[in-house]
Amino acid sequence: MKASEQYYLQYSHHVEIERQQAMDEGKQISAELAATYEKLASMPWNDPQREQMAAAYIDEMGELPLRADFPFVEPSNQPEIVAERPVAEFPVNQPALYEDLADKMYGAWLGRSAGCLLGQPIEGWRKERITGLLKETNNLPVHYYISSEMDPEIAEKYGVINEGGSYGNELVSWINNVKHMVEDDDMNYTIISLAVLEKFGYDFSPDDVAETWLNLLPLLRTCTAERIAYRNLVNRLDPPLSATYRNVYREWIGAQIRVDLYGYINPGNPAKAAEMAWRDASISHVKNGIYGAMWTAAMLAMAAVTDNRQDVIRAGLGQIPANCRLADDIRTVLRWYEEQVAFDSVVERIHHKYDESNAHHWCHTISNAMIVAASLLYGEGDLEATIGLAIISGFDTDCNAATAGSIVGMQKGASQLPEKWVKPLNDKIRSGVDGFGIVPLSHLAERTVKLIANNPYLK
Repeated sequence: MKASEQYYLQYSHHVEIERQQAMDEGKQISAELAATYEKLASMPWNDPQREQMAAAYIDEMGELPLRADFPFVEPSNQPEIVAERPVAEFPVNQPALYEDLADKMYGAWLGRSAGCLLGQPIEGWRKERITGLLKETNNLPVHYYISSEMDPEIAEKYGVINEGGSYGNELVSWINNVKHMVEDDDMNYTIISLAVLEKFGYDFSPDDVAETWLNLLPLLRTCTAERIAYRNLVNRLDPPLSATYRNVYREWIGAQIRVDLYGYINPGNPAKAAEMAWRDASISHVKNGIYGAMWTAAMLAMAAVTDNRQDVIRAGLGQIPANCRLADDIRTVLRWYEEQVAFDSVVERIHHKYDESNAHHWCHTISNAMIVAASLLYGEGDLEATIGLAIISGFDTDCNAATAGSIVGMQKGASQLPEKWVKPLNDKIRSGVDGFGIVPLSHLAERTVKLIANNPYLK
């Protein structure tokens, strides 16, 4: 195993993230723990005692109480989340549009794939680098996928190379290298959810999701909170302990990218979509990490029955605590849109609050959820505009464009998506999930529709 692959499993690397995460959660950090942090920060990486001290530090931080003046109420268990939701603005079970359901499901799979493919080759890039490359290759505003076939001087300037990507032996996913949707963790988890539902049904448990991971998903196909949870599961720490034990990434974006399928299979029922997303998210995340998943699934359930983008976002907010950090920031984005703040200014404001050069901010649920909300609102229901805005905003490009593309794809349906964004996928996706391999996206959509036909909560 390479050092880079061990990163998420070494407590020494987690100290700074834990410090920031604890402050986000409103914990009262003692003077003693602050001094311990300073000592750890000054120790050499190869000091054999650093790992042991780091683990102890994370354990102690986990036991800290919240500050008395912390203004948010952020439970992680499902009954308390339900109790903290706002008064519902929408019926919990709107009539689903069954006559075009197959087209919508295929559109959602295609839209998610297109957004993910657009954002994947520039994942990890910062906003200035992204917009600089797009501008110099005449792709700003974004009007097509990103190619690595460009002026050699531009390629050298922006570090565009055709070397092995993150998954398998495939080239980095510049469009000129692509023959199908390439493997990506954002898409692996959507397929994992399909496998969970097909095996365990609508009443699956968090343990069932955990079992499916261990059976079908190799450890090194996971990152951040998911890899920590995977380690905990192997060490027989069952959910929800798998989410909390020494997991400094507990509010990062991982759960938010995993749960689209729960929205797909609950058209018009955001409450059930969110509850199912909770079952999945709770094996690896807490608080806003869970809320991001519930918000996303609920939005997709609502997107099946309305084209109103604000209603979709508010339906998601209706399923999470009214007084949490995520809801507060998403309501802010909605307000900016209603005040007709320009999109560029919205993005600038998000970057002012969250620093994408800070790994904790770059990969956090909330910063990226704000980008998703802004892209949906200002994209005006157009797939190209929406996923384009998602990637030029920086932060986690493939995750945000995938989520936004999934929602627009659901609203539009496959028949209304632009051919230039769909054709390069060739109706195929490579999956890292055992038993799937390269599979037609249309086949995944058909299996999704079969699940809906057996949904006991839509009858």
